[in-house]
Amino acid sequence: MRKIALALLALVVSTGLVSINGALASAKDDGNAYADYLSAHLAASQHDLPDAAQLYQSSLAGDPNNTDLLNRAFMFTAAAGDMDKAAALAERIVKLQPTDPPARLTLAVHAFKEGDYREARMQLAQSAKGPFQERVLALMDAWASQGAGDTKQALTDINVVVTSGGTETLAAYHRALILDLAGRNDEAEAAYKEGMASAGDSPRLVEAYGRFLERQGRTADAQALYTRHASNTALIAIQAQGLARLQSGRKPDRLVSTPAAGAGEVLFGIAAGLTDQNSADLSTLYLRMSLYLSPDLDYAKVVLADRFDRLSKYDDAITAYRTVGSDSPYYAEAQIDAALDEAKLDHNDKAISDLKSYTASHPTDIEGWTALGDIYRSADQYPEAADAYDHAVKLLNPPNNNDWPLYYARGVSEERSKNWGAAEADLLTALKLSPDQASVLNYLGYSWVDQDRRMPEAIAMLEKARSLSPFDGYIVDSVGWAYYRQGRYQDAAKTLLEAVLLVPGDSTINEHLGDAYWKVGRKLDARFQWSHALAFGPDDKQKVELEAKLKDGLGRS
Repeated sequence: MRKIALALLALVVSTGLVSINGALASAKDDGNAYADYLSAHLAASQHDLPDAAQLYQSSLAGDPNNTDLLNRAFMFTAAAGDMDKAAALAERIVKLQPTDPPARLTLAVHAFKEGDYREARMQLAQSAKGPFQERVLALMDAWASQGAGDTKQALTDINVVVTSGGTETLAAYHRALILDLAGRNDEAEAAYKEGMASAGDSPRLVEAYGRFLERQGRTADAQALYTRHASNTALIAIQAQGLARLQSGRKPDRLVSTPAAGAGEVLFGIAAGLTDQNSADLSTLYLRMSLYLSPDLDYAKVVLADRFDRLSKYDDAITAYRTVGSDSPYYAEAQIDAALDEAKLDHNDKAISDLKSYTASHPTDIEGWTALGDIYRSADQYPEAADAYDHAVKLLNPPNNNDWPLYYARGVSEERSKNWGAAEADLLTALKLSPDQASVLNYLGYSWVDQDRRMPEAIAMLEKARSLSPFDGYIVDSVGWAYYRQGRYQDAAKTLLEAVLLVPGDSTINEHLGDAYWKVGRKLDARFQWSHALAFGPDDKQKVELEAKLKDGLGRS
């Protein structure tokens, strides 16, 4: 699937959707169009898709014969989610470039939405086809055939996916969905099993097959399917919802209940394969198409929000997360991630309020309590963070090796809350669960050094942390400071210099190096480092200490 998606990306590039030279040269002839173009280009570079779409449309209005502007206006309009307007622009493109793949695909998608499957097939047939594009078009064509009531042709189209080099798993999945929709249950089950044999942990495949078994009244088989994948965290929500349905006796709908939703599933699969940063806008384009055809595809909403997260477009991500329905298996994930994004926007009070409401209604959700603790901790509300983490820890039954971050986070919060006994116990538990975590080794070891306790053990911990993360300047600083506290000043000076080189702008590390230089007799160098530390924005307490050192040094030592 990823090869298909990357091939489509190359095809979009080749059609001029990301070429700027022609548009720029022509736009310069008109001042307003040029200004709109430059603003649009800036918006596009910042992934502000609605702004880019509107500005490219304005620029195109001032230069309606500019093919490059037409292509850009089309692409960003579609990526912004205005598929009806994108289809109108696509009509203009195919008059100039009759086989343009993105435009023909958009027109086919629009036809699917209208229920005009004959038109969808016609649009797909007129698209340029390379070996990879052929697979995608074959899948879309199969769903158009099924929409027209021709299951035989649909299955023939599916076979093209394999003969053109696609995977058996991809073909089996869509074959199963089509046969399921056609009511050919025995053949559908065979196809589901074929897909499960090669990709049994795929969330969409597990959910589709589970729903199929539930609708057939095969309760034991459905329960076995869900519990067999209980250890896969990506399937927890699907498993929980499926088991709840089985217990209540409520029968689910098909995962894909219309041909248009099937076409949306194809487009979602393409988008899910585009995970690199350079493909973010193209992935967004296909997700918009998918949601246009299948507005209830909550998994696509989550993936769309994730794409915005990766681009640091947190407002857009929150908007996408908030569209996930409360009855969706992805609702909890969406609510938690939306709150975390609010915190990234420094809306901590809103994030905390949202998560407090969520945990009040979902008191057994470990992820909810953990996220609440994370946000409290990021806001320096350490007692509240420790309390939230405490709720999460109490839900562990029992803790396993993967739970060390929760104990570490609670330990940090307890230490910052001046509750060292509890903090030390949690940090030791985190190390017991996962002994090679550099961050935990560093935090506990440095704390012991700072307290002048268990020094040999602390230094061993810190040196182990450094061996695990040799380029972490803060860990190197901890090792150097431990040497200093032990009186190993030459070793301290050498190690702390390495820390400064790794993190050159940290006031504490520069202060530590200055202290070590003073102890080995390099007093001019010491004052130089303290001056640097003072310039790097220390807090008020550290500022007073640095000013005293610059004035008097370290006394007679």
